[in-house]
Order: sequence, then structure tokens, then C-alpha cells
Amino acid sequence: MEVFLSAVLGELSTRAMSLFINRYSKSMLPVVAVEDSLERILLRAQVIIDEAAGRQVTNQGMLRQLSMLRDAMYRGYYVLDTFRCRAHREDEAEENQVARSSWALSKFSYAKRLRFSSSGDMQNLQELEGVLGSLRTMILDVSELVTFLTTYPRLHRQPYSMHLLFEKCMFGRQMEMELVINFLLHTQPCCGSTPDNCDILPIVGPGRVGKSTLVTHVCDDERVHRHFSQIVFLRHDNFRDKEISTLTLRDVCAVGHENNMRMLVVVEVVGDLHEDLWEMLCSLTRRFSKAGSKIIITSRSNKIKKLGTVQALTLKHLSDEAYWYFFKVITFGSTDPHMHPELVHLAMEIARAHNGSLFAANMTACLLRANFDIQFWRKVLAFLRGYLEKHFSMFGEHPCDMLEGNIPTYIQRMGRTTEDFYVFDQYQMCSSQEEIPTITIQDVMYRGVKPHGIFKVLAWKSQIPPYYCYVYTCEIQELQTRFIKRKRSLIYDIRQGSLACQQ
Repeated sequence: MEVFLSAVLGELSTRAMSLFINRYSKSMLPVVAVEDSLERILLRAQVIIDEAAGRQVTNQGMLRQLSMLRDAMYRGYYVLDTFRCRAHREDEAEENQVARSSWALSKFSYAKRLRFSSSGDMQNLQELEGVLGSLRTMILDVSELVTFLTTYPRLHRQPYSMHLLFEKCMFGRQMEMELVINFLLHTQPCCGSTPDNCDILPIVGPGRVGKSTLVTHVCDDERVHRHFSQIVFLRHDNFRDKEISTLTLRDVCAVGHENNMRMLVVVEVVGDLHEDLWEMLCSLTRRFSKAGSKIIITSRSNKIKKLGTVQALTLKHLSDEAYWYFFKVITFGSTDPHMHPELVHLAMEIARAHNGSLFAANMTACLLRANFDIQFWRKVLAFLRGYLEKHFSMFGEHPCDMLEGNIPTYIQRMGRTTEDFYVFDQYQMCSSQEEIPTITIQDVMYRGVKPHGIFKVLAWKSQIPPYYCYVYTCEIQELQTRFIKRKRSLIYDIRQGSLACQQ
């Protein structure tokens, strides 16, 4: 009798489980169908964007449409990857509970997928459907644009794979670049511009958002080279020195006046702009240059907006969706991310830790691409999470924000808990100016390299114009027995920004 009851109960349990799985699998079909449809339409959007990126599009309306489609594509990939990574986040959350449970659900991945999906099935479906519907509408709206794209000339460049293209070309600034070129090539009819008065375009934005990169790419454009006889760059401390600035600009402008040349003057302001220097610059340019000369001025400060004769161009950091798209492409390179779903999850979590910093994205992408191993990526993610938690507890700020503000910053070393690593100063230089440090920030943070005393490291070497190299001045300090007292003293000194800089 007991054997009979056991057999009956076993059969009933098997049938109940089969019924549950069959019903649930049917409910999952719409989500899978929407996911597949979204992936296909994202490929169509990417084809349009890539085709437009390879052509010299000048129509402002088309550029705005392409920009909207590009933003929608970034959001689509972000939502799709986030959806696919949710199961891995469940895995990660449950790993902490396995040791405390005699029956670990994480051992049954299919059952866990069912539980994960059942918790937010409708919400996931609605989010995917929303992005899918938005992309479908946009692609229908740009159907005529696709036809017109073929009328624009192709850009002359070598065919790169996508990750090399992103490393060697400016990312996400096509519309801004064409806006600046349009300003340079055409006389502005508004804002009181006269033949004797140079048109002035201010470009503002936070540090390392790409202002100098944008202007350099604009000045390298063949149309700009043909339009202006001479392009003058005034950068950094040279513009602060009134005598050097005056002599340099007088010599250049005198040549332009003698040859009746149309000039473009690019001014990169570091810190505050002195009004007397600005007046001198404008006066000399108006006096010695031909009508149609232009001035572009870049700065982190919004104060320069009042100097413009046209509306200022404001550059912002990339959106979370665009940032993830950029980071994923340069991290995986020519490797198909779909073949490594858990690595995609780890990369997404690492990208979130960067707080939108392109600087950090480039540094970490090189490190991960050179160590394409899941255990190493997990180690990097665990290290970054611990480091950020400690940094926030010490300073209340993200380290990338402090670095971009040129504030002395504490940086942790992976696997080195008995040492403190500090960045006291940073600067940028052209690769041809002086010898570049051979030690990189990755060597010190992740590879165990330990220079002595105060030393310099190469934080990042840009692969696109103006080819800046970013250098940090650093020091590694051993933790002392009186840990708390020393730590408080170091934090105070860092806040004052004076520790080691004067040594």
C-alpha cells in the first residue's frame, strides 16, 4: 500500500510540475517574441546610423533626425542588455544565500529563471514593447532620409571594425560637429554681426567632455581648411601670459592683414578669462583679419556664453544608454558579446561604477580586453565596488568626479590592502612635447607595479586628435600602526590639495 501511494504521489507531482512549466513557458512566449523583434529592429537602426556616419551629411534637419534615432538605438540596446542581465543579477544576489540554505535554488538554473521571470514579467514586457514601438515609429519616420543619404558624399577613411572606429574617431558628436562647421562656413545674419566684427562661437561643457576634441576634428575637416587661410590655436598658459599672447597674435594677424586672409582663431580658456586679454584678442582679430574671420572659444565656465555673437554650444556627458553602448563596443572589440552573456553582465556593472567617465571607460576597456577572462572580470568588479564604497565613506564623492575637477584623489590598488595610493596632480600634454611616462595607471592599480617616492604615470593616451596624453603625479604610502590618526591627517591634507605637491 505504501509503495502504491508513493507511486501515485510521485506521478501527481510530476504532472503538476509539467503543467506549471508548460503554462509558464506559454506566458513567456510574448516576452521572447518582443525580445527577438527588438533585436532585429535595433540591427536595422544600426545599419542606418553606420551608413550616415560614413557620409558627409550637412542638412540640419537630417542631422537632428539621425541624432534622435541614435539616442533611441542606444536606449534600445541598454534596455535589451539590462533585461538579459537580470538573471545574472539574481544569480549574484542568491550566491550570498547558498551557504545558509540546505536547498540552494541556484543549483537549478532553469527553476531560478522561472522565479526571476515571474517576478516582473509584465513590467519587462511593457518596457521592451515601449522601446520596440518607439524604434519602429522612428524608422518609419526616417524612411525618406535613408533614400537621401545616398546623395551625400562618402567620407574618406579606412574600413575599421567598430571598436577600432570608436577608438580612432569621435563618438556621438556628428550633429555638433556639423553645427560648428555650419557656423564657420556661413556668415551669421543675426546677433548684430557686421563685416568689421568677427563672429564668435562659445563652446562650454565640463572637463573631459570633448570640447578640444570636437574643435580639433572641425579644424581638420577639408571644408574648413579650404575656407580659412590660417587657423590659430591659443591654449593653456600661453593665453594667460599677456605679452606672449600679444606678440604671437600680432605676428599672425599682421601676416593675415598683409595677405588679406580670412582667419579662424581658436581659444581654449583654462580657469578664469581676463576681460582685458579677451578685448585685446578681439581687437587684434578685427583689425588685422579679413571679413568672414571667426573665433571659437572653449571653456568649462558658462561665463563665456556672454562673449558669443551666436548661441553657445553646450556639450554634455553621454547618457547612460550611450555610455553603455560605447563601453560595450570598445571592451568586447571584435568578439560577439552575445556569446558571453555573463561577461556582458559584468561589463555592465563595471560601466555603472564609472559614473559616466569616458576617461575611466577607455582605461578599463583596455584592461578587460587584454584579460578576457571571467574570473579576472569578477575580480575587477569586486575591487571597484569595494573601492568606491571606501572612497564615498572617506570623501562623500565619486573619485572620477574629483579627478575631473583636478582635486587630489585617493585611489585603491587591487590586492594591496596595506598601501594607500594618491593622485596629487594631473595635467594633459601633447605626445610630442616631452617624454611620456612608461608606467601606466593600470600597472599601478591592477598589476602590482610599485614605484618609489613621488612618481608620474600615464593615465590615458588618446588615439584621436588632438592626441592628448593625460599624466598623474602620484605617491604610494604604507599604512602605519596608528592607522586612524594617519588616515585623518591624509584626508585633511588631500582636501587642502597641498600634500606632496610642494616637495
